[in-house]
Amino acid sequence: MGFSGRRVLMAAAALAGAGTLVLGCSSAGPVSVARTASPAQTAPAAQDIVAAPVQVAQTALGTVGYRELGHGPALVMITGYSATMDDWAPYFVDALAARFRVVVFDNAGIGQTAPLTAPLTVPEMAAQASALISALKLGRCDVLGWSMGGMIAQSLAVADPGQVSRLVLAGTQPGTGKAAPVPSAAAAALGSGKPAAVLGVLFPAGQGAAINRYAAAILSYPSYYTASTAVQAQQRAAALRWFAGDDAAGRDVGQIRAPTLVADGTEDALNPVSNDRLLAGLIPGARLVLYPGAGHAFLFQDAGSFVSELDSFLG
Repeated sequence: MGFSGRRVLMAAAALAGAGTLVLGCSSAGPVSVARTASPAQTAPAAQDIVAAPVQVAQTALGTVGYRELGHGPALVMITGYSATMDDWAPYFVDALAARFRVVVFDNAGIGQTAPLTAPLTVPEMAAQASALISALKLGRCDVLGWSMGGMIAQSLAVADPGQVSRLVLAGTQPGTGKAAPVPSAAAAALGSGKPAAVLGVLFPAGQGAAINRYAAAILSYPSYYTASTAVQAQQRAAALRWFAGDDAAGRDVGQIRAPTLVADGTEDALNPVSNDRLLAGLIPGARLVLYPGAGHAFLFQDAGSFVSELDSFLG
């Protein structure tokens, strides 16, 4: 997104902030309601993720563009539908980098990351994430997946359990064929290409301050960009296949043995909370945390609370 695109997004944030107006019951483990409030390279010396350079890893499944920040246990973060690594709010990443070596990257066909053979699937994107973990010699690491990234994270944990220490699934759905679908109006808004509409489904009404903070934060990256329409179409088809239960990894989510945290906002317009409860019930011992009044972007809306939860869960 060039300068004009930045202006459109900021204007959209202002409109959303004024109220005018990415994919995302069995008993589970403990359930709580949160209170609102290439060869491995050394981590860059940057003090924040915005200043961290984009690096390119040579993996078994092509190049993967990534950034990393911080020191300590590795935390790999997988983003969602149509998103790039520049859609991680810097204030969220920087807070985590105080304790972890955070690695963010682009999914297949975005930025410096090589496309994968068509048709694109969630397990293939998981295999590319696994290849990045291997190329960076991260070993057994913690993995956080948001929205479609949570599908990829589930698939990774099923196919390559030796690479996943702890698993965080944010605003995402199981791939058993039994998840509630994304509401049609929310899906249309997300795919509209209109920044105000997209922000309006990521954050609930009345969250103008959170929207403006998020928009300003992601636009602080040096060269904010977006996924192409072709990649978005491929990702949409992959997500629908996952929803339908057509991927074996999605049906085998009950095999996950990594300690798992399932989290979401109670007002998620893209992912009904029933899906969070279903997913937590499928994974043995999973913990479910819900943020009252928060939406699909709860991890940015309630960043302070969620970072504290992650600090506790990841240990």
